Amino acid sequence: MTDNGRFERRIDGKLFLSILATGLMSFTGIVIETAMNVTFPTLMREFSLNISAVQWVTTGYLLMLAVIIPLSAFLKARFVMKRLFFTASVLFVGGTLLGAFAGTFTVLLVGRLLQGIGTGIALPLMFNIILEQAPLNRMGMMMGVASLICALSPAVGPSFGGWVVETFGWRAIFFALLPVLGLSFCCGMYAVRQSSLLSRPAFDIPSYFLLGGSFAALIFAVSFAGDYGWGSLPIITLLGLFFILLACFARRSGRIEMPLIHLDIFADWHFSLSVLALFIIQFITLGLGFLLPNFSQLVHGETPFAAGCILLPGCLIGALLAPVSGRVLDAYGPRRPVIFGTVMIVLATVTFALSLQKSTTQSLTLIYIAYTIGQGFAAGNILTTGVRLLVPRRQSDGNAVCNTPQQLAGAVGTAVVSTVVVSGQQAHIDDLAAGTLAGSASALYVLSVLAVIACLAMGVTLRKKLTAGGESGGKGEAV
Repeated sequence: MTDNGRFERRIDGKLFLSILATGLMSFTGIVIETAMNVTFPTLMREFSLNISAVQWVTTGYLLMLAVIIPLSAFLKARFVMKRLFFTASVLFVGGTLLGAFAGTFTVLLVGRLLQGIGTGIALPLMFNIILEQAPLNRMGMMMGVASLICALSPAVGPSFGGWVVETFGWRAIFFALLPVLGLSFCCGMYAVRQSSLLSRPAFDIPSYFLLGGSFAALIFAVSFAGDYGWGSLPIITLLGLFFILLACFARRSGRIEMPLIHLDIFADWHFSLSVLALFIIQFITLGLGFLLPNFSQLVHGETPFAAGCILLPGCLIGALLAPVSGRVLDAYGPRRPVIFGTVMIVLATVTFALSLQKSTTQSLTLIYIAYTIGQGFAAGNILTTGVRLLVPRRQSDGNAVCNTPQQLAGAVGTAVVSTVVVSGQQAHIDDLAAGTLAGSASALYVLSVLAVIACLAMGVTLRKKLTAGGESGGKGEAV
């Protein structure tokens, strides 16, 4: 902070180490979320539980993310950044140790909940650090670096989890995270610094329970729709509760002086379209992450490890392109990288749908590389563009709004795709491979339509001319 209370935006070692520290914690959180999915059969045998009970190690984690991330704007305004980082680190390490030494499923679940709280604090903190501390003419590149950290996680998780479980047992997944978390803690405690003045915003408890309750209802609905069916009374009730509580939250937020999240940011419908596009891309990404490995195993006969590796080359390439795409945004504005990225996503999903019947594991891997190239150019730049459409005092609210739907989209995308695939399998009950093929094709047509919607949403958004001063990119291009 300078003498006049303003933070001097600059790229230095502490900024990189701050992003690295918060990014590593976010990375480990997402890695273990996807890695734990391959442990379900092992956990079911060890703890004598059914799949619905074991699924709580993922459902509970997602629930914590969904109820903590919306608090990020309040937490940033109320607490010093280093204290937030310390709290997130302690909770995540504590949860990891509980998971590593869990003798009962209850202890394992508590550990996963603590990890969810830690990730829920660290993930938006990483983006807030960039928004407040990075130079405006390098914002795209720095957001690309953050996107790289997050983009690698879903690809590493399944292959990493499958290899560790087969070789060392499921507890080794938790032990393997501890050195990474130690590095994250050391970097963060040295480098995380304060870049904004603190305030004492009011915390509206009724709003928080309305918002948390609505997200909890949605998470429960999509997590158990496979067991009860989307048209069943429990699932319809939960979905109805989600909409009712969310509407009550919005109504209350518009009536109180200091809401938990300033929903007036949605008055800029270009920002709203950016949030929609982010939600759809994450929906598609997690849907493909579920669909492709399972399709490869059930139709192509691949092993779990080989099927999980379908995602790895694409995610590595797409993630490495994220900082490059950010530099393109800094130099030319968001139109070029975002349009290129969303068009690539459309082409890849359509190609998946049209070529699925004659596909091979190799062809799926190649198409997924094309998809992740599009994701690498689109996702981080859409988030950057959307948040920078807002005035500075509302950008932390925008960050919370952009990150929360992405977490919900992962749960919804996986649930919807799995339901469509199961429907195909039930229609071909005597031939699992044929049923999986039919269900997967239907799911990919749904994802293709969503990809087109995301592309059109960003096409409309990028017609808006952003203000000068670096908000639209290095050359001040009209978007």
